[in-house]
Amino acid sequence: MNYLPLRAPHYSTLTLRGVAHRITRWGDPQSLPVVLLHGWGDSGETFQFLVDSFATSRHWIAPDWRGFGGSDWTGPAYWFADYLADLDALLDIVSPDQPADLIGHSMGGNIASLYAGIRPERVSRLVNLEGIGLPRTRPEEAPARYRRWLDELREPMAFNVYESIEHFARLLRRRNPRLPEDRAQFIAALWLTPCEGGYTVRWDPAHKRVNPILYSREATESCWAATTAPTLLVLGGQSDIRRALAAEGEPGAYEGIYPRLQVHMLPQAGHMMHHEEPETLAPLIEDFLGVAL
Repeated sequence: MNYLPLRAPHYSTLTLRGVAHRITRWGDPQSLPVVLLHGWGDSGETFQFLVDSFATSRHWIAPDWRGFGGSDWTGPAYWFADYLADLDALLDIVSPDQPADLIGHSMGGNIASLYAGIRPERVSRLVNLEGIGLPRTRPEEAPARYRRWLDELREPMAFNVYESIEHFARLLRRRNPRLPEDRAQFIAALWLTPCEGGYTVRWDPAHKRVNPILYSREATESCWAATTAPTLLVLGGQSDIRRALAAEGEPGAYEGIYPRLQVHMLPQAGHMMHHEEPETLAPLIEDFLGVAL
């Protein structure tokens, strides 16, 4: 059993800052665009479930970040600042004359929420699906982090090989029992590519290397605080990502930072909420986009 899309996806390629990015689009190209930004280890096309769950039609645009899905690889290192610049270049093309609505999940939500504070005039409304940052770091962690990165540069990186798409789909459901079988099959077919011995994911293995630059939650929160767009932050009640942040994963941790924030918890959803509960998430987003001007 496989998932059958209700809205047909259309694929194209845009060159952003010299890098070919695959773009998935749905809906009416003449309507206002909504930019969908996927998380680490995902691709834009798995927003299919969410797009199918929306009651009204918009022009949904989902890029694959560099090094993921159908976009070009640029390793041996990937830097967060490049994702911000790639988003800036994308908006120059798809929404050059007016601010855009952004919906970002996980890494995509982190990029979108940073961007909304860095270029607030370019974002009309922000929907952040658990783009909630990383745990705080300490300066004394820096020597070991740089050393680890240098060591990893010496060795080639690789992702696992899987015997079949069906096998990978079963693994997805084992890791996330909330994921329906038909969606697991759909995702597995999109994420995998044939390789020697079976299938592997369509992501640059260089993404596995640790970032040598320590994460600064303080700097991140400064960007969040500079956001002027109405912001909807959606958290998963069963999310391991949120729980790993302890007190900083709780709704109240964000209410004093974003100036115009609504927070909503999906009690039964995990981190991959757009795969697990798109039919619950879609009306929540539509209500927000409809009134949060």
